[in-house]
This record gives sequence, structure tokens and C-alpha cells, in this order.
Amino acid sequence: MNTKQLKEALMNLTSEQRYQLLAEVEREEPVRSQFIITRREQFNNMQGCCPHCKSSKYRKHGMDKGSHRYKCKSCSRTFTEYTGTWMAGLHKKEMVGDYLKLMEQELSLEKIKKQLGINIKTAFDWRHKILSGLQHTDKKHFVGVTESDDTFFRFSEKGSRNLDRKPRKRGKSATKRGITNQHVAVIVTADRRGQTDLTLARRGRIRKVDIDQAIGARISQKSILCSDSHVSYKGFAIDKEIEHHPLRSDLKQRISNGVYHIQHVNAMDSRLKRWISGQFGGVSTKYLQQYLNWFRAKESLKQSINFLNDFADKSLKDIAAINQYKAIKSNFEKLCILQR
Repeated sequence: MNTKQLKEALMNLTSEQRYQLLAEVEREEPVRSQFIITRREQFNNMQGCCPHCKSSKYRKHGMDKGSHRYKCKSCSRTFTEYTGTWMAGLHKKEMVGDYLKLMEQELSLEKIKKQLGINIKTAFDWRHKILSGLQHTDKKHFVGVTESDDTFFRFSEKGSRNLDRKPRKRGKSATKRGITNQHVAVIVTADRRGQTDLTLARRGRIRKVDIDQAIGARISQKSILCSDSHVSYKGFAIDKEIEHHPLRSDLKQRISNGVYHIQHVNAMDSRLKRWISGQFGGVSTKYLQQYLNWFRAKESLKQSINFLNDFADKSLKDIAAINQYKAIKSNFEKLCILQR
């Protein structure tokens, strides 16, 4: 619809309908611009930091393609309010709010493309840039009883045009019995305070080093680890010198001393798999970590009264997001090498 047609359609409305439409537009406008305005205000009020050296001492330094520019007093380098974030170099920033609203509804890329009038590759790239900004947010230390378990997804090259094998039907069972390199392991961890972690570890069975890389930096002496009796978790607990309560699944042991169990992470595993298979029909292993980031953010914002703003705020805090997005391909190549 062009401007002339839009004007004619508006003139056909009654006065009351026009006032109602105007009121709805005014209510929606702050939502669309909130993500840009809030971050700009933070930097203008000197509440940000230099993405290069993390110094909080900087000054305004003009404009750069519509973004506010700043100069660090410590390292003398310049930056904008978006440098390092997933919005760095992003065209059509005014559409970000609308895109995030559609993403909140978990619409398909095809539907987002039609509603926003953008290329489907743009819709795809935006999704994974945003999800890259959630990888390192809200990662505090695990305290108290901390549950951890591994769950497995079938290795998938969904969407790939250069397969070195015959394509297979999605959802088909592995050709080999047990856990093999036809599966990828995801380490799921949560404490009783709500801190969570979901990390794509390797192909095949996990090892002690995978657990350490996933949660080692977040485990403290105040952590009490609950897991299955896999030897990798035992070795990890010994190295970290923390209390460990392994559960013997072969003996159908579900709980120890009435307190120690892994039921919370097992329930999270189930929700995760239903969401991945039901909402997206499975995802490529190459992008699985991005969807794990998304799921973790959804879990942490269950009680949020303004999911959209909180989700955007979380994703824009990570000033390494754009580098994480660029590293998706190399991370996938490394994962392919990590086999049992």
C-alpha cells in the first residue's frame, strides 16, 4: 500500500476510529524506539564503558551514521553506543523493536520476512546476532545445591547445501546404538536460586574437560554438586574440591537424603527438547548454542512483567556479541573435531 492509498483508507474511517488508531500508534511507538533510546541515554549520562579497554571515562565525539560517537579518555579510541554489540553496523535500526516483538512471538523467519518486508537472510542474520548477545549474560556463580546433567541431540546439518553424505529425514534415529558421534552433548546446569547454564559441549559422551569449560569458572567452594554417577562429574568435583552427590540411575536412585537430586535440570531438558523440536522442527547443530542462549533467557524471564524490554536489555549488555556471531562457523568446525 502506497502513501496515497493509505491516506484514502484513513479518510474512510470515522473520527472515533481515527482517534483510536492514533492512540494505539502512540502506545506502540515507545516500544519500537525504546531499545535505541535507552542505550543512548545510558551512554550520554556516562553510565556506559569503553568497549576496547572497559574504562568509564569517555566524552562525546560527534555522530557516526546516525549513532552517537564517543572517545575514550584512557585509550583514546572512539566508539558508538553499539560498538561490540549485536547492533554494531546494523542497518534499519528503527526496525529492531518490531523485529524483537515478532521474535518474542517465535514466528518463523518466513513470517518475519513478510511482516517486516525484509530479506529472509536479513531475518536469519538478525536472529543469530541477537542470540549471540545472550551467551555471556547473567552468569553468576552457582551457590548451594547445584544440579548438572548432560542431554543429547542428534547431530544435524539442517539447511546445509554442501553435505558429504546423503541427506536424511529429520527426526530419524541414529544408525548406531548408544551415544556416538551422531549425537551432540549439551551440559545443563542449574542451582536452586535460578542460575542456569546450557552449553553445547562436544560430539559423543562428555569428558571432565567439557564440564570444566562449561561451568568450571562459575563453581565455587559454596557449591554442592548433584549429578548422575558418570566418572566425568566425579573427576570434576574432585578437581574443584567441592561436595558431590552422584545419583545411581542404574539403581533407579532419584533422590539422596531427601534433598539432592537432578529433577530440576531433567525437567529443563524436557522443556528444551519440546521447544526445539516443536517450535522449530529441530535446528542445525551449527546454531544450536544460539537457541540454547534463547531458551536460557526465556527461562530466566518467566516472571518478567516486560519481557521485551528485559530481553533486549540482556542482549545488548554483551559487547563481545558481534565477535561471537562471527565465530559461529569456526566454533562449529571445532565441535566437529571434538568426537568421542
